Amino acid sequence: MEKLSNPTVHPLRDLRGAASGRPRFGLKGRQPDEDSVREVRALIGEAPLEGHRRDLLIEHLHALNDAHRGLFERHLVALAAEMRLPMVEVFEVASFYHHFEVLQGDARPARLTVRVCDGLSCAMAGAGELLARLPELLGTDVRVIAAPCVGRCEQAPAVLVGQRAVAPAAADAVVAAAHQIPASDAVQDAPEALTYDAYRAAGGYGLAAAVVNGETPAEDVLRAMEDSGLRGLGGAGFPAGRKWRIVREQAAPRLMAVNIDEGEPGTFKDRHYLERDPHRFLEGLLIAAQVVGTEAVYIYLRDEYHDARKLLQRELAALQANPPCPLPRIELRRGAGAYICGEESAMIESIEGKRGEPRMRPPYIAQVGLFGRPTLEHNFETLYWVRDIVEKGPDWFASQGRHGRKGLRSFSVSGRVKHPGVKLAPAGITLRELVDEYCGGMAEGHTLYAYLPGGASGGILPASLADVPLDFDTLQPHGCFIGSAAVIVLGHQDKARDAALNMMRFFADESCGQCTPCRVGTVKAAKLMAAPVWDNATLADLGQVMGDASICGLGQAAPNPIRCIQQYFPHEIGVQPSGAAA
Repeated sequence: MEKLSNPTVHPLRDLRGAASGRPRFGLKGRQPDEDSVREVRALIGEAPLEGHRRDLLIEHLHALNDAHRGLFERHLVALAAEMRLPMVEVFEVASFYHHFEVLQGDARPARLTVRVCDGLSCAMAGAGELLARLPELLGTDVRVIAAPCVGRCEQAPAVLVGQRAVAPAAADAVVAAAHQIPASDAVQDAPEALTYDAYRAAGGYGLAAAVVNGETPAEDVLRAMEDSGLRGLGGAGFPAGRKWRIVREQAAPRLMAVNIDEGEPGTFKDRHYLERDPHRFLEGLLIAAQVVGTEAVYIYLRDEYHDARKLLQRELAALQANPPCPLPRIELRRGAGAYICGEESAMIESIEGKRGEPRMRPPYIAQVGLFGRPTLEHNFETLYWVRDIVEKGPDWFASQGRHGRKGLRSFSVSGRVKHPGVKLAPAGITLRELVDEYCGGMAEGHTLYAYLPGGASGGILPASLADVPLDFDTLQPHGCFIGSAAVIVLGHQDKARDAALNMMRFFADESCGQCTPCRVGTVKAAKLMAAPVWDNATLADLGQVMGDASICGLGQAAPNPIRCIQQYFPHEIGVQPSGAAA
C-alpha cells in the first residue's frame, strides 16, 4: 500500500516566506516568550519546512499537559506560534476536552489529579462517598474531581489516580496510589496480553498476508462479511460488509478510522479484548484496509485507557518492525475525555485536531470523511471478529444465536450481578438468561428490578421485560435499543428514576454544546428530573424537541431514559398536572 502524503499542509505562502519556503504566519495579540517557545519545542520538536501538521494539535496539547500537569496560557501562545495557528483556535480546542486543564495567569497546577467515576455502576458501588472523603485524605495539592464513566464498570467503583486506574477502589488504596505516583505521573506497566511473536507463532497474520498478497481474493472476504450478518458493534449496528462495499466503491484515495472511544456508560468490552488479544484486532484492521483500499489508518483510543495505549504502542511497534506483509500507514491518536467523540463524525473532527463536534449529514463520512476523503469507520470489536469470520466461514458466526437471532454478542455486564464482566453470549439471549447463565445470578441480597440494555442511551426496562431477546431491532418496540450491549442491572433496593437522572446529568455534562436542543434541553431535563414529582408534560415536550432537532445521537437518545421511566416506572415519579411551573 502506498504511503499517504501529508494531507494537512497548507499550500499558500506569502512573499516574505516564499524564499525560505516557510508558511505564511503572523500571530496577532500576545506574543510568545523565548522560554515558552523553547519548552514547547522540547516537547513537539522544531517545525519542519512545511510547518507542523494541523491535525497533531491535540497530540501536542497532550504533550504539554502531561509534562506540566496543565496547559499554561504562555505555552498555548507559544504552541500557536509554532503551529502557525490563531491563538483562539488553539484555546478553543484546549478548552473543549475534559482532560485538558487550561491555567491562566499565576494559577498553579495540582500535583496530581484524581478522577472518581460517577457513572451509574460506580455510583451504585459507593463512588459518591469516595468522592466526598478523598479531598480531605489526599490534601490540598491533589485535585479530586468527578468523572464520567472510565470504562471499568465491572470493577466499580473505579478511580483514575493520574493515569493509573485503581479499581475496585477503596479510599486507602487511592491514597496509597497517590503517594506512589511522582510528579511525572508515570503510567504503570501494560497488562499481560498475547504478544506479536506469540500471535504469529499461533498462525496469526496468515490471513492478512494472504489478502494483501492477493492469495485470498478481496471479493471472497467481502462476501464472507456480508453473509455472516455481522453488524457494527459500536452501537449503530450498520452491516459491516455493506459498509466495506460502499466505501470501496468511492473514488481513491480512501482512509480508515477506528473508534476505540467507548465512552458509553457501562461499556468496557473493547478494553477487555484489547488488553488480552490486540493482534486479532490489528489483523482485522489490515484485512479491512486492504479489501477497501485505504491508504492510511487512524486509531482513536480514549484517554482513560492509558495502560491499553502503552500496550498498543508496543505491539504496533513490533508489527511494524517485522511486518507479515506491506502495511498501510497506521497512526494511534489519543482522545482527551469527550464522550461525544464516540460519534463517528465528531471522532473524525478530533483526529483532525479540532473540537469534537458532530458534522451535519449528508454527506456521510463514507463519501466525505477524514480530511475530506471517503472513510471507512469501524468500532474495535467489529474488526476483532473479522479473522474468525473469514477463516471459519460466515455460517460459523451466523449459526450462533438464540430466539431466532444470529451471531455472537459481547455484553459488558455490571451492576447488581454476582459476576460482572464481558460475557460472550449468543445474540438474542434474554437478560434473565444472561444473568443466570453467565453472571452467576443476582448479587447477594438483590433481586432483579430493572436493567439498562444499551448503556445510558439505550433506555431502562423493568424486570417484567427481562425475557425480551437482547439484539439489534428487538428492543425498539419497548422504547430501547441494544447499542454497544452495555447491560447495567438494578436490584430491588435501587430506583430506576435515580438511574435515569444519573444518565441525564451525564448527557448534560457531555453535550458538545453545538446545538441548542441538546445543550439546553439536557440541563433543563436534569433539573426537572431531580424534583420529587416530575412535570411529565414539560419533560415530554423537551424529549420531543431534543429527539427531533438535535444534530447527533446524543441529543436524539437523551430522552430515552425519561420515556422509559414515564412508561414503566410511573409509581416512582408521581403525577403533576400539565402546564405546571418548571
